[in-house]
Amino acid sequence: MCHRGCDRIALAAVIVLLSSMLTTSQAAAEELAVDLELVMAVDISLSMDEDEQRLQRDGYAAAFRHPEIIEAIRSGPNGRIAATYVEWAGENFQRTVVPWTMIDGAATALPFAEKLAAAPIEQTYRTSISGALLYAGGLFDGNGYQGRAVIDVSGDGANNQGISVEIAREQAVRRGITINGLPLLLKPGSFDGYFEMVNLDDYYEDCVIGGTGAFIVPVRALSEFVPAIRRKLVMEIAGRQPTVIKAATRVRERSDCLIGEKMWNQWMERFYRE
Repeated sequence: MCHRGCDRIALAAVIVLLSSMLTTSQAAAEELAVDLELVMAVDISLSMDEDEQRLQRDGYAAAFRHPEIIEAIRSGPNGRIAATYVEWAGENFQRTVVPWTMIDGAATALPFAEKLAAAPIEQTYRTSISGALLYAGGLFDGNGYQGRAVIDVSGDGANNQGISVEIAREQAVRRGITINGLPLLLKPGSFDGYFEMVNLDDYYEDCVIGGTGAFIVPVRALSEFVPAIRRKLVMEIAGRQPTVIKAATRVRERSDCLIGEKMWNQWMERFYRE
């Protein structure tokens, strides 16, 4: 018989449970409600030259200075978003360039843009979209904000390092995170054209984006880059889906989501043979 001992154990369990519930509710109350939690995850692999990287960085900075973006932010139910800017390349390279920042108008958007524009440009090896998604997904944990969670991925190549991009995508989507894409189709593949076989817009659509309302905005010319960034950010802030009209006669096979890894391995085999 354990009358008093069991009563004490039950009481202790109730106290622990209530304490846990209180801590959870306090943490939720401390999170600031925003219309969007946005991670901008940007490719800085060596396949992009310095001019393209500068255009990419300046394009995002210019977007947060633009009245259209400011108005989109202020027109939401909460009138504010939280944003952070991340750069990525290989499996083990991700860095936060501008940390989480609450933006509710020009007074907060302009300093965000200035920090972004002033950060040094960096390049490094390989392309791990999966690594970028895992890193970006972790940034939502304990960030102090509560809103729609979106990862905005831009890049000019397929995943060729790290875990499968599909696995990383599914992990994010299961957590309620939406992944949108800005595939950059600005030039043919690198390494003597060896990677030209990738139809990057199809690859992003089939293998990278996911979650509620996910979409891509392909960029096919340098002149499209800055307007495309602004258009995509407006849609993400407003929670709108783009109007996309696809040719009815276009029939294609689903992209091979391991094509980047396969091409890398083939190129390495060729390199060592030569």
